[in-house]
This record gives sequence, structure tokens and C-alpha cells, in this order.
Amino acid sequence: MVVENLAIADEFEDDPPEEEEEEEEEEEDLEDPMDTIREDCQNSHHCAAVKSRFMECEDRVNSGNGEPEEHCTEELLDFLHCADHCLAETLWKTIV
Repeated sequence: MVVENLAIADEFEDDPPEEEEEEEEEEEDLEDPMDTIREDCQNSHHCAAVKSRFMECEDRVNSGNGEPEEHCTEELLDFLHCADHCLAETLWKTIV
């Protein structure tokens, strides 16, 4: 009798309740709009010039054709500033 009860208990432990499965499905469907907006802003025409300067600098440094101590910090910060500025304006419109 005890063995049968343990076997039945094991069956219930292996099968999660349907409510938990539904919650997991709902969580998977959620998507942060900020990620999509950030990507759109990074690819927008507003940030095209600074993105181009950053990519050129990155290519130059990675190929070894740049200055010995050259890094692209300034270009990266300019690009991120542009993208964040666009993101802030657009994100607030979707929240409100």
C-alpha cells in the first residue's frame, strides 16, 4: 500500500499543474519594447552619421591601420548618446 502511494505521489510530482504551464507560456510571450526601440534607434537615419564614424573607427582599429594607441571610445559614446536620446523620446510615448 505504501509503495502504491509513493508511485502515485511520484506521478503528481512529475506533472506540473496546468496553471504553472500557462504562466510560463505567458512569461515567454512578454517582450520588452525598449529592446526593439533601441535597435530601431541605432539603425535610424538620425544616428547614421555617428554610427558610420564608430564603425569606420572600429574597422580601422581591428585591421591595425589606426594609431598605435587608438581606441573608439569617443565614437562609441557619441553613438550610444544618439541612440539613447532617440530611445528616451520614443519610449516615453509608448509608456504614456
